[in-house]
Amino acid sequence: MKIGIGLPIGDPATLLTWARRAEAGPFSTLGLLDRLVYDNPEPLVALSVLAGATSRVRVQTEVLLAPLRDTALLAKQAATLDRMTGGRLVLGLGIGGRDDDHQVTGIDKRTRGQRLDEQMAVLRRLWSGRPYGDGAGPIGPAPARPGGPEVLFGGFRPAALERVARWGDGFLSAAAPSWAGGLFQTVRGFWKEYGRDGDPRMVAQVNVVLGPEEVVADARAAMHAYYTFTGMADRMVAELLTTPSEIRAAITAFGDLGADEVMLYCHALDPDQVDRLADVL
Repeated sequence: MKIGIGLPIGDPATLLTWARRAEAGPFSTLGLLDRLVYDNPEPLVALSVLAGATSRVRVQTEVLLAPLRDTALLAKQAATLDRMTGGRLVLGLGIGGRDDDHQVTGIDKRTRGQRLDEQMAVLRRLWSGRPYGDGAGPIGPAPARPGGPEVLFGGFRPAALERVARWGDGFLSAAAPSWAGGLFQTVRGFWKEYGRDGDPRMVAQVNVVLGPEEVVADARAAMHAYYTFTGMADRMVAELLTTPSEIRAAITAFGDLGADEVMLYCHALDPDQVDRLADVL
């Protein structure tokens, strides 16, 4: 099973250090969250910079809020990054749940799931080299991976889990192992219903921090600020894994569920966490 690193969003200038350390270590993927009305780096721009500073690790959005973006431009951006990295882009997509993100883009939050489905039809068509339609031709460049970069969908509701089978290559789960098992099972069920070959790729995400108390406190504060909108920030911070034994147990539990990769998401800025986490593996 592969292990990736989820990057902190508090200071974009530190991310090159994180990326280079992860590249030198045992990690498979660099992941980055997405928000619009928030003090975070835009993920496609940031991951493009990090991809240029690395040669091995994949770069992954987890998750990019596709409904907030223009579809044709997103197709071109993703194909460009995929092509220029030799297929190292993993496009994790979701619908988002913040009112302010939708407000500033003029996107109706009530129809964001429908919009994502419509976007995926266009993205898949453009990535295959076909014309956009209505008198507009193809939009290049062709991605490195035929049919487009690997697409994972995040979410918890049945519509999101079904979307994996309809449009995606796999599932990105932000749930604890006790909950993730049921989500994995549902995704696999939809995969079979749609007659998809093979198995969906399963990627789990867990929040972790290793280091002295000030690093742990930094992670807790960053998590709380980011997730305040959910009304469950206190509970989520309480579930933050802070010891090697807790992290190893979570990795083992996700492996038992059939996860292909676990993303260890870090919220504190201290890049020494990369080396501490490498020692856990």
